[in-house]
Amino acid sequence: MSINRERLFLCVSHKIKRQIKQNWIIGLGVGFVFGVLFTSLIGKILDNDKTSSLNKAAPEKKQMVVEVEKTETQVVDAVEAAKLNAETLASQKDSWKLTLVNGSYPLATDYTPNLVEIEQGKQVDERIAGELQQMLSDARALGLNPFICSAYRDYGYQRKVFNDTMLQWISNGYAPVDAYDETSRSVAIPGTSEHATGLAVDITSASFVELDERQAETEEAKWLAENCWKYGFILRYPPNKSDITGIIYEPWHYRYVGKEVAKEITEKGITLEEYLGK
Repeated sequence: MSINRERLFLCVSHKIKRQIKQNWIIGLGVGFVFGVLFTSLIGKILDNDKTSSLNKAAPEKKQMVVEVEKTETQVVDAVEAAKLNAETLASQKDSWKLTLVNGSYPLATDYTPNLVEIEQGKQVDERIAGELQQMLSDARALGLNPFICSAYRDYGYQRKVFNDTMLQWISNGYAPVDAYDETSRSVAIPGTSEHATGLAVDITSASFVELDERQAETEEAKWLAENCWKYGFILRYPPNKSDITGIIYEPWHYRYVGKEVAKEITEKGITLEEYLGK
């Protein structure tokens, strides 16, 4: 079953406005939970309920306690990682360029970069604005028409994107847990989105704003994929790498990492996770 990716990111005039309970993605301490951990635990509990018997009750209860303790430890680790990422991003050392934000390395929900508007209300970290503008300018000089569909998104907005997308799956007949899983494959869980760093932008062709794999066939996407490294950007979620990045192929999502690293990552055909050994 497929869903129009345009709706997944609520892009431009195609944004959807729906409501959904926030409890699926609000967690301990930092306002998010890695749903996979909890849905996995829920699944185990449900399976246990179906096969339980009196003589197995005690072992099952013990296993459930172990699972809960493991989850709590992982949440604590996530909180520490989120704080560290915020500190690294706020630093003026070059390490800010390589801050890894994903499902395993979240970002503090109150982090806000020093923002500057690029165009049409879209904002990015001021440290990448010059190179981003140059990239867009050079593309346009060649007759291309790149369009920034999305740039900086704070925690609250990312939560809305996630909730709206999850509701779309539910409206198509998916159970809430399954809808969560499907959503997390294409939309970063709030607190784990690169858009919150101010270092990521979604760029489409102005003449084709659909957020699906057809975007890769536009002249703008082809040029960006070939030349983005010259400006310090990488195609963050390349094809056949979702098992590493946790996100499906997105031929529109570009992330700033600096020119030297961008060149190496692009030449080797690897992801930021692979470059950092994480």
